[in-house]
Amino acid sequence: MQRLLCTIGFTGKTAEEFFNLLLQAGVGQVIDIRQNRLGQLSGFAKHPDLSFFLQEIGKIAYAHELQLAPPPELLKSYRSTKDWPAYEASFLAIMKERGVPASLNTSSWPAKVALLCSEPGPEKCHRRLVAELLARHWCDQGDEAEIRHLISVQPKSAKSRRKKIAAAS
Repeated sequence: MQRLLCTIGFTGKTAEEFFNLLLQAGVGQVIDIRQNRLGQLSGFAKHPDLSFFLQEIGKIAYAHELQLAPPPELLKSYRSTKDWPAYEASFLAIMKERGVPASLNTSSWPAKVALLCSEPGPEKCHRRLVAELLARHWCDQGDEAEIRHLISVQPKSAKSRRKKIAAAS
C-alpha cells in the first residue's frame, strides 16, 4: 500500500490556510494526537468543532489517538527546560513502553492521513516523531510511506516587511 502521512499544526495558521493545506494534500482523515484538544487557544481546532469543520469543508474524517500524545508531565518538563533532545528521548521511550506503533491499529486509516498537533512547524513537535515511527513501521510491513509536513508558506512580501521592521527596531 502507498501511504501519505502528513503532519500539520494549527498555530500560526488561519482556518483558510489550515483547511486548504489538508485539501491540497488530499487528506482523508485527521488523526488528532494532542493531549488537550479542548483548550481555549485552539480556536477552529477545538474539539468538537474541528470534527464538524473537517467534515463540512472537505469530507475529511476525524479521530483522536490519545495513545500518541505526550503525557502532561513530559510537556510540563519540556516547557520549563526547553531541552528538545531530552524531550525527544523521553517521548520515544514512552512510545516504546506503550508499544507504539505495533499496538496501534492503523488498518482502518485511509491511505492519506494527517497527524494534528498545535505547533506551527514539525521541527520540535512530537507529531514529527510519531510520523517517523509510523512510516518506519509501515515500511517494515511492506508498505510505501511518504511523510509530508504541511506548513504555511508566507509570501515573500510578508517576509520582507518583517525583515525591514526588525532591521528598523
